[in-house]
Amino acid sequence: MINNVTNMDVRPQMAVAKPAASAQSIGMPPILGFKTPQLKEKANIQVKKVKRGDNLIIPGIIDDDYVDIVEEYTTIKNDNPDNNFFMTPISNSVKIKRQVKYLKNCYLIDFIQSPKPRCGLGTEAIKALAEKAMFDPKAEGRIVTYSIPVIKEISPAMFFYKLGFRFTSPQANEYMEECLAKKIPDIPAQTGMMYLPKSRLHKLLRYGELF
Repeated sequence: MINNVTNMDVRPQMAVAKPAASAQSIGMPPILGFKTPQLKEKANIQVKKVKRGDNLIIPGIIDDDYVDIVEEYTTIKNDNPDNNFFMTPISNSVKIKRQVKYLKNCYLIDFIQSPKPRCGLGTEAIKALAEKAMFDPKAEGRIVTYSIPVIKEISPAMFFYKLGFRFTSPQANEYMEECLAKKIPDIPAQTGMMYLPKSRLHKLLRYGELF
C-alpha cells in the first residue's frame, strides 16, 4: 500500500486557553450632546367605512367594481297639458326604469393634513390606507374621497390626482390633465367626488407616486 502523505505532524496538540468574560461590567460614560431621535411625524388622516347598506348613489362615471348597478322604477308626474284631459288623476304619472349606482363597501377619506408640506408624509398615509383597503375582504381596495377646496383658490384635488385618484366627472379629469400639461403652479380649486381605480391602486403601492 502506497501512502502519498510524506510529512506528518506527530507533535502533541496543546489546548489553548481563552480568556473568560469578566464578571464585573464597567459602565460607559454618557456621550455628551447625544439626544434620542424623535419618532417620525405622520400626517393626520381621518377615514371612515362606507357600507353598501348606506345606499349612497354615485353620479357620473366610475369603475363597475365600485358600485352595485340596480334597475329601479321611478314615478314621474306627467305635466303635459295636452294629455291631462284624457288622463285620470291615478294615471297622471309615468314610471321610468333607470339604472342606479350604489356605492359598495369602501373607505372614505374625510380629512388629511400633513405637518410638513411636500415631504411625503401625506403620500405615506395614503399608501398605508391603500394597503389596508386592499387586504380588507369587504372593501377590496376601494377608496373614495371628496375634493373640497379649503379656501377659494386651494383644494386637495392635485394631491389626490397625482396619487392615482380620478374624478367621477370626465370634464374634471380633463381639466386636471390640462393643468399638469401646462405645469400650472397654483393648485386648481376643483370640487367633486374622486375614487382610486384598481389599476392605479397597485401602481401607488409599488411606485409611491405615478410620476
